[in-house]
Amino acid sequence: MNTRKLKAKLVEKDVSITDLATILNVDKSTVYRKLNKSGQAFTVSDVDKIAKALCLTYSDINEIFFTNIVA
Repeated sequence: MNTRKLKAKLVEKDVSITDLATILNVDKSTVYRKLNKSGQAFTVSDVDKIAKALCLTYSDINEIFFTNIVA
């Protein structure tokens, strides 16, 4: 996941972490853990809710949530 791009989209759309927590129906500490990768990853349902709330394009969704890392 590209956390920086997601955070940039949140700022661009004026959506706070508290707003995102409300959208996902979780506590904001859960959102912070998911963003900092110290908790579980965003689910497909989470990605769908975030995409709709931020009006993300398919390209945005792929760039943010499905980054390709080749070792």
